[in-house]
Amino acid sequence: MPHEAISAFDIFKIGIGPSSSHTLGPWKAAMKFIDGVKEKYTLSAVKKLQVLLYGSLAKTGKGHGTDLAVKMGLLYECPETTPVDDIYTKMEQIEKSRKLNLGGVAAIDFHPDEDIIFLYEESLPFHPNALSFLVTLQNGDSFSETWYSTGGGFVVKEGDTNDLNKNFSELAFPIDDAKDLLFWCIKTGMPIYNIVLENEQSWRNEEETKKGMLHIWETMKSCIYRGVHQKGELPGGLHVKRRAYDLNEKLVDKRVYTSFEEWITIIKNSSTNFQSILDWISCFALAVNEENASFGRVVTAPTNGAAGVIPAVLLYYIIFANGNDDEKIIHFLLTASEIGSIFKKGATISAAMGGCQAEIGVSSAMAAAALTESLGGTQKQALMAAEIAMEHHLGLTCDPIGGLVQVPCIERNTMGAIKAIMASQLALQSSPDYAKVSLDKVVKTMWDTALDMNSKYKETADGGLAINVPLGMKEC
Repeated sequence: MPHEAISAFDIFKIGIGPSSSHTLGPWKAAMKFIDGVKEKYTLSAVKKLQVLLYGSLAKTGKGHGTDLAVKMGLLYECPETTPVDDIYTKMEQIEKSRKLNLGGVAAIDFHPDEDIIFLYEESLPFHPNALSFLVTLQNGDSFSETWYSTGGGFVVKEGDTNDLNKNFSELAFPIDDAKDLLFWCIKTGMPIYNIVLENEQSWRNEEETKKGMLHIWETMKSCIYRGVHQKGELPGGLHVKRRAYDLNEKLVDKRVYTSFEEWITIIKNSSTNFQSILDWISCFALAVNEENASFGRVVTAPTNGAAGVIPAVLLYYIIFANGNDDEKIIHFLLTASEIGSIFKKGATISAAMGGCQAEIGVSSAMAAAALTESLGGTQKQALMAAEIAMEHHLGLTCDPIGGLVQVPCIERNTMGAIKAIMASQLALQSSPDYAKVSLDKVVKTMWDTALDMNSKYKETADGGLAINVPLGMKEC
């Protein structure tokens, strides 16, 4: 039986916030839709276009910028490279002109309020994150195309859903679950990151993989650094104040720096007591997810809503545990990616399918394993750390107030980062031979919990904090 192949670059994607499944996924689906139109017709053959958003995409679509993402995808703007500051300008141009430059080349009449339709009470059976493109051609013919955003920026077209567009490339070390991963580690004696590095050669050579991982880290770095230097309120109407700026100002105590490198040197040379380290980890995670909530550029890790956990833990490793080395950073990210792919294959990384355990829980497990191996832990200890981290996120719901990726989402990234570090410490001080729960068992348990979880706790804003806290956020 062939084994599914997921690249580290499938787990770590560069995109725009606030949601990988509700922003990046629809954005990519719209771009793929444009590719299909160009292949079968020409863009100038399109007379009218409407987009239907179903289920979870409809219910929290406004807060997650799904409509914005669809329009950017239809313009064929790349989420990895398009200037973030240009997004709102492009949206205003569409709104004022009532025209959309399809694929960047063919202008069609487009009224966003009428042509992007939110179907709040309709959901398609395959996945709650569904969107359809309805096209009328200049010659009067029409057709439709439906796409699903399955979490972490992964998308699949209806008709290809039997295998979810899975890649079954031949890998040096085929892996479906943690048991497979451990088998190859024991057989070869290689650490997890080396197994991943060998498998990545199915797509590109080692040098390109390493260069790509460092680019991922550069994007994470930029996100953290920008996030600690932005102040004010987050968009969306909840009046949530950014906290990373104030926390950074307090912790650096007015010391002057002009670059990321100078900043982390100051941090390293400042107080390293337990409380200060906790504050810095929180600051790093807050910075990323405040950027995410502001439609900033982030790395899905494995999702946008959980984008702050891995950068925060990695920066903790770099500053406080002697991890400031390119090779060490690459190894950390490669190990983390493999744990993410195991959850993707055996369960889900979509909050719309599994609640927040599928996002913060998975990211915490990824970070815990990577940190453990980076600190000298064995492969078994790394998998144990991942299991511990997820075990203590089981059942975590996704209940964003106002459908925005702000409350409780941003703080949950700080919690996920701290839990990852604690899980790593527990694993490093334990013998995995005495572990009662394997990583594969916790992956299955997470999926069973996801299936049992009421849909109102799955990124619909129909339950939990989303209905018990007023949108004005002025509780006593």
